[in-house]
Amino acid sequence: MRTKFSSELIALTEELAHMAQLTQEASERATAALGGADLTAAYEVFALEEQVEIEHAKCEDRSVILLALEAPVARDLRQVITAMQIADDLLAVSRSLSRVADVVVRRYPAPVAPAPVLDLLVEMSGAVTNLAGSAVRVIAAQNPPRDRILVPRDENLERLRGRLVELAADDGWPHGSAMAIDIALLAHHFERAADHCVRIGRLIRFFHTGIPLYAQTEA
Repeated sequence: MRTKFSSELIALTEELAHMAQLTQEASERATAALGGADLTAAYEVFALEEQVEIEHAKCEDRSVILLALEAPVARDLRQVITAMQIADDLLAVSRSLSRVADVVVRRYPAPVAPAPVLDLLVEMSGAVTNLAGSAVRVIAAQNPPRDRILVPRDENLERLRGRLVELAADDGWPHGSAMAIDIALLAHHFERAADHCVRIGRLIRFFHTGIPLYAQTEA
């Protein structure tokens, strides 16, 4: 029975890792879609979201079965609960990226913003891709560091978000209210995706150390 339980935990971890890789790929395609008004890349983001949804359902089903039938205790229970929460975060990242792709499709063939603003959006998207990559690595790590944050916040993201919102809200903004709203929403979607990536790092640290999320500091 224990061997079967252990194999189910391994399968759960593998499903989670695959889900994380799909999410990172979606982030890369979202950056390409945004920067090049690339319709193909935007639809690839949608397709990847569907795959993430499927993987999420697999993780959820396996986790429920482990909780209901195997009665895990201590570290095993923590691993299952953590996996369920990470799966939710990865799904949230994927959905945020799909909202980005929505804007690209709606404004095609025009770019979502004029060049200087678009550059800021692409930079923000690239930062999210880096965070997603960090999430992939910590999920796959067998023994990550226990004494520090595993997916640190990118302070530049907050600066970029603030700058974008400032530009879109400026009284002299010449590109119309619809584009201003789109830019503010894009910045919000990227910020939310980044928050979920950081939270994944905290969840992994919780699994390995037992330190609750609220007690983890950046230091």
